[in-house]
Order: sequence, then C-alpha cells, then structure tokens
Amino acid sequence: MVSIQNLSVEFSAKSLFDNINYVINRRDRIALVGKNGAGKSTMLKIIAGLQKPTSGSVAVPSDVTIGYLPQQMVLGDTMTVVEEVRKAFSHLDDMQRQIDRVNAQLLERTDYESDEYQRLIDHLTTLTERLAMESSDNCEAEMEKTLMGLGFSRNDFNRPTSEFSGGWRMRIELAKLLLQRPDVLLLDEPTNHLDIESIQWLENFLTTKAAAVVLVSHDRAFIDNVTNRTIEISLGKIYDYSVNYSKYVVLRQERIEQQMRAYQNQQKQIADTEEFIERFRYKATKAVQVQSRMKQLAKIERIEVDEVDTSHLNLKFPPAPRSGDYPVIADNVGKRYGDHQVFDHATFMIKRGEKVAFVGKNGEGKSTLVKCIMGEIPFTGELKIGHNVKIGYFAQNQAQLLDESVTVFDTIDRVAVGDIRTKIRDILGAFMFGGEASDKKVKVLSGGEKTRLAMIRLLLEPVNLLILDEPTNHLDMRTKDILKQAIKEFNGTVIVVSHDREFLDGLVEKVYEFGGGEVRECLGGIYDFLEKKKLSSLAELELTKSPTGKKQLDAQSPASVPQPAQASEQPASKPRMTYAEMKERDRNIKRAEKKVTEAEAEISRIEDKITEIESEIAAGNVEGDIFDRHAALKKQQDNAMSLWELASMELDEVRSRYGR
Repeated sequence: MVSIQNLSVEFSAKSLFDNINYVINRRDRIALVGKNGAGKSTMLKIIAGLQKPTSGSVAVPSDVTIGYLPQQMVLGDTMTVVEEVRKAFSHLDDMQRQIDRVNAQLLERTDYESDEYQRLIDHLTTLTERLAMESSDNCEAEMEKTLMGLGFSRNDFNRPTSEFSGGWRMRIELAKLLLQRPDVLLLDEPTNHLDIESIQWLENFLTTKAAAVVLVSHDRAFIDNVTNRTIEISLGKIYDYSVNYSKYVVLRQERIEQQMRAYQNQQKQIADTEEFIERFRYKATKAVQVQSRMKQLAKIERIEVDEVDTSHLNLKFPPAPRSGDYPVIADNVGKRYGDHQVFDHATFMIKRGEKVAFVGKNGEGKSTLVKCIMGEIPFTGELKIGHNVKIGYFAQNQAQLLDESVTVFDTIDRVAVGDIRTKIRDILGAFMFGGEASDKKVKVLSGGEKTRLAMIRLLLEPVNLLILDEPTNHLDMRTKDILKQAIKEFNGTVIVVSHDREFLDGLVEKVYEFGGGEVRECLGGIYDFLEKKKLSSLAELELTKSPTGKKQLDAQSPASVPQPAQASEQPASKPRMTYAEMKERDRNIKRAEKKVTEAEAEISRIEDKITEIESEIAAGNVEGDIFDRHAALKKQQDNAMSLWELASMELDEVRSRYGR
C-alpha cells in the first residue's frame, strides 16, 4: 500500500536515515523500535506527510487514507465529547458532495455508450454503496462502543471536553482516529494515557478491525499482542523482521553477535594490513606490494556494529530503614470532590516489605488515594502511616516539575546534602548522564531522560516506603527492566500506580482495584487479577439480565454459597400492571425483538454475498474489483454485527425491565 523509497533525512549535517526502503502492506501490524533519538517519531511524521525528507519519497496511492496520532497535540475545548468525536464522520459529507458532482456530470452527458460514461456510472455506484454502508445508524453505535471501550461512560458523552484532563482528551482524539478507519494507522505511544482495560480494548480493536498499523510503544505486552512485524531503526538503517517484538529481541541478539564477529575479523585484517604497510613503506623491493595493500585498505567497506549502549545504568535503591509492621493502614477512607464521590469505605492494610499495585481506570482515584497517603489533600475516614515510615514519592508529573532552565548536574546538586554531593558525577554517570551529558540543560532532554533524572532524586536519601505513580511513562524498555529489577531488590514497602502489565508482572504480590467508588483487594500478581476480573465481569453481565440479579449478587459472600429457597417461602408478589402498561410492555418488547430479527437477517444476507464472492475467488475468477467488493462486504458485516450486538443488549434491557 505505502512504499518508502530511498528515504534519507539529515539534521545539522548528521544523518538520521540513510537511503531507507520498505513497504507497508495491507494488514501489516508493524512495531517501529530503536533507541531514543533513533528517529521513530520522525519516521511516523514523514509517512503522515507532516515532515519532508532530505531526499527520497513516500509513495501513497490516491485511494489510501492515513491516520496519525502524535505523542502530543493541541486540542480544542469548544464542544462536547460526542460533538468532537462525531467529526470522525465528516468524510460522509465529502462523499455526498462527490456523488452530487458525478450526478451533475451524468445529466450533462449524452455519450451513454462510451467508456468514460461507464466509468462515471461505476464510480457513482461505488460511492453510493459506501455512503449507504457508512452513514447508517451504525455511526452512532460505533461511536458509543469506541468511547466506552476507551474508558468513557455514557454520562461523559455530553460533557464539554474542557472538563477533561489532557490524557482524557487524547483518548477523544484516539476515538476520532479509530472511527475514521484509515487504511494506515500511525500511533505514537498510544498507551501512555490509557488504563489496563482500555489498553486491552485497543489491542482487540487493532488486531480485529484495523487495516495496516505502524506504532511506536514502550509497552512490551501491548506491542507483542498487536504486532506481527518489527522494524528496527539503528545507525540510520533499518532491519526488518517478520515477527513480533519478543521474537525480534532474540533475532536481534543473534544479528549483533554476527556483526561483532565480522567487525572483529575486519579489524584484525585492517590492523595486519596497516602493519604490513608501515613495516615495508620505505623498502624499494616491497613498493608494489605496499601500494597494492594501500589500495586494498582504501577499498574496504568498514563494518559498523549497531548501537549497543555501553554505558551502564546501575539503579539501586539504598537499604530501607526498618519501619513498623504496617506502613499504611486505611480505615473507611473516602474522598469527594463536590457531588462526585471518587471512592469511599476504602479499608486495607499494607504490610512491611509488601509490593502492591494500584490499578483501575483513569479517574477512579488511584492517584487521589496516593495524595491522601502523602497528606496532600483532605479525606474522610482514618489513614495511619506506621512507625518510622520514610516515604519516597515519584509523582506522575514529576518530570514536568523539573526546572528546565538549569543543567542536569545543578538539578541534583540543589537537592543533594552531605557527603553525597561529592558523588554526584558518579551517580549521574550510572544513570547515563556522564561526561558532557551532565552539563545539558534540562529543557533539551527527552521525556525518558527527564524521568530518569527525576528518579535520581529518590536515591539521595534512604526511604522505606516507595510510592511510584506511573514511573514507566516515557522510559524505554531497557530502562524499565532495570527499574523493575531495582524495585524487586528493594527491601522496603512499595506502592506502584501503573497500567503497564509487563512491568507489574512478577513485581507485585497484591493488587488493589479502583472502580465504581470502591477499592477492592485481590491477592496474587497482575495476571491473576486480570483473569479473576474477566470472570467477575462475565458473572456480573449474566446477573444484570435477571431482575433479581442484584439481590443474588448482594446475597452472595466469599465465605458462603447461597442455599436453595425453602418450599414454604413465597416470592414477593408484584403489583399488577394496568392494561395500558401491559400494552406498552408488549410494544417495547416487540420493537426490540424486531430490531434483533432485522439485524440477524441483514447479517445472513451479507454472509451469503461473501460466500458467493469467496467461491468465485476459489474458482480463480479474480477479475475486476472482486477484492474491493469482498473488503466492502466484510466492512458491512462488521457494521451489521455491531448493530446486532446493540439490538440484543437493548432487548435484554427491555426484558429485564419488565421481568421477562
């Protein structure tokens, strides 16, 4: 679909890309990887047409659409969530204008038998079918499913976008982009502002509904689950692997080892040749051989070994002073903002040495409870910090709190006290800020470098309770692995607020889930929690189908199984419905059942057409636009399935309301 041809980019006489070539095919799921500064975001901008290369080109067919989500963008605040997201369907108006133009041309022409007239007829037919397919009621249904998948509730739909934080507004832009269904989707760190449930929903969307995807992400579990191809940018070149990230890591190590062996052999050959030249340079009898060796040396194409970071990030937290047995005890803790109860009745105890995770959708109170523990905001209930507890706190916006006008060295020098000031250079070197890097201004650092710099501050004094709020945002995978190992080896207590499953896996032994105004404890690791969460959600979904579901749920407890009702117990009698109420009930149920029946019939009709076309393809009849018609029918099938899902949900709700 998209062809990158002889692409080169130079910045200040430094080559970022050198004659790069590759093709993005339909259904490709590409992870773009490389160290910070390798040019991943620049590559996405060039493909999106937002930046021009120094030389080379990006060939995009006229009928191929590209959607791009940058790491940061300027967002408008003049509309509600629904109004903003509905802009995703503005192309339908463009399609209608095209149809009007073609109709106008057909009215003026009389060459009914010409090829040009037939082409106009075919173009009009295609446009009309596409418009009919995309402008159905399904637009509203898809918009609702996408917004709810990204964590919004129905109550949020009509709220002004200005009421939402930057992270939530990025979700709005992501929703618009996904609803446009571009042929090539370019995503730069899409998971930075998503919680675990939203990331899983996005994974499913990208693997089942998206066309081609090119993404940059430091979430290893996310790119492993989504991608089937990995392109590494290194030293201005690319290395293309038809595997996901985990398999790429193994293959890359093999490639580096091969490169290193070839490099060492070449270095030996060069050294031997130079030694020969130097040894016999002034001997007349060897002049011919010396000249030959000099020409041979000049022709050697020097092997470059890919970027292997030889600096050593040695992250180790100081030994934790002993604290009381329970560093944090919460008893009926609650927090309210105006009429909004963020959470209430939070009751739990965190033991000394435990490592726990706070997870849940954004806005459910994870960072809020952290601020309560830190004493930054008032709350209800009782929250005790144990004896001799010294807290080290990494806030979610810690990197943004740095003074950008000073150097890296001065940033640490300002907070260091005592003997530690004599070791600042060593500490900075251990965090890859050695040499000239320590004299850089903070404002020129990347997001990952700022996060590393903020992390150094935690190492300047011994603590026994680490509270880390989204510590992995903007960190590359290698640094995340080192941070994870350092936390595992830390002998104090740790609270981690994170949506990064790979980071939490094997690190925490207890999970606290925030949601629905509650804080629920789940013993076990993050994947134990996710598995239990999935089963819990299914159970709740089944219970909502029954009018007595809530009573059943309330009656159950972890310690007991509800017993069958005694024969003598009679169900509570319901008030009799009036004739008008019965008519209204039957009418509503009939209307909902009709929607389901119509949706099922439409699915069956489309499936029959798909079967016919697939039979033609199997028979070798692949002439004309048969693949385009097949793709269009597949889209219609997706739309019809979405309508059927919504109709079925509506029917369940209606039946539940009337107890049927």
